[in-house]
This record gives sequence, C-alpha cells and structure tokens, in this order.
Amino acid sequence: MADLILETRYLKKYYGKQLAVNNISLQIPRGSIYGLLGPNGAGKTTTLKMITGLLYPGAGEIIVFGEPWQRKHLRRIGALIESPALYGNLTAFENLLVHAKLIGLPKERIYEVLEIVELKDVGKKPVSQFSMGMKQRLGIAIALLGYPELLILDEPTNGLDPIGIQELRELIRSFPEKGITVILSSHILAEVSQLVDHIGIISGGELKFQGEINLADDLEALFMNVVKGVGKQ
Repeated sequence: MADLILETRYLKKYYGKQLAVNNISLQIPRGSIYGLLGPNGAGKTTTLKMITGLLYPGAGEIIVFGEPWQRKHLRRIGALIESPALYGNLTAFENLLVHAKLIGLPKERIYEVLEIVELKDVGKKPVSQFSMGMKQRLGIAIALLGYPELLILDEPTNGLDPIGIQELRELIRSFPEKGITVILSSHILAEVSQLVDHIGIISGGELKFQGEINLADDLEALFMNVVKGVGKQ
C-alpha cells in the first residue's frame, strides 16, 4: 500500500440543497505532485477548502498524516487557495513578517522562503508594483513559511504570462526534493502534464479517475474521455 500523506473518504459538501462534492475519495502519495483536475465548477476548490479547514464537510472523512483531520494539522499544511491576500503597500519582506509574527517564526525563515521563490532581490518595492507572477510566488512564500509537509495550490498559474508560468513550474517541480508533497488544482492540462505524477479528475462534483501518470501519457485524451464518461476511477 502506498504511503499516503492525505486521504479523503466519501467526502460530500452541500450548498443548500445543491450537492457540490459527492463522495470524493482522494489518495495523495507522500512525495508526489498530485494534479487535481476538472472543468471550472467541478468541485476542485470546494474539496481543497474542506481539506484546509475553510469549509466543513457535509459528510465523509479526511485522513492526514495518518490521523483523522484536526485543526492542529494545519501547522503542517501550506495553502494558496484562489488569489493570495497581500498588503499592497508593504514589501515582500514586510508581508512575510506579518505572517511570521503570527506563527512565531524568526526573521531568518523569511529570507529562506524569499530565496526559494526567487524574490530575495526585490528590495523595498511595494507589492502593488509586483507582476501577477511575483504576487503568486509571494503567496507561495507565505504558504511555505511554516515548513509545510503538504502544499496545496489552487489554480496557481491563473493570469500568468508564459514566462511567469515557466518560472512557477520550475518552482513547483523543486518541492518534492525538499520533502514537500504538492496538490495542484488546475483546469489547464498542458501545464499540469509537465508537472504531476499522479492525478485525480473531478467532474460534476464526482471523482471520475485517479491514478499515476507519466510524461508519455496523453493527458488531454484521458481527461476528455473521463469527463465525457468513457473513463472510470
């Protein structure tokens, strides 16, 4: 049996009477880059928000680090869900300092994460003058502050130009060798195919496929077959 850092069992979420997530059972191997794929509105972000404690599940279980999910586990999880919340009038260092103080980390850790995301040379430039790619990398830096073992990134390349996408791709690819497992949510197949080694495909709030892939696989064909109902979990 694979060493799983995270597992969800029959996860459900209702918005009123609408079932947004229906019996999602993910298996995330430790040390992997796991792509959570699906069309817009498929239930990806809702699922990630339940894993990170932003939403309560309507039913089902979340097992993380071998234990049933508890709020204490969030100390070992970093997340960038949707757009990063940043203070535009502050520098990158100052933004990180706010978060470091909240969780009791030394300034030295700020320099470490700025080095990781390649923002150590931005000096006193306010975040309001950052490009979209720089803001995304700063959001990831915030998620990395607490030495996470699991990093959750929801549509991290949204709004990025090709250079920003390439830089972010190289950054994400480096995380497993640092001991960080990544869950990457996206609907951009060409981007994900160059990064992930495991995927789950969600459509209509249901997990339609889950498994290991490699660069030789035609991810676009697999995705279309699964979403159209040809594939199976």
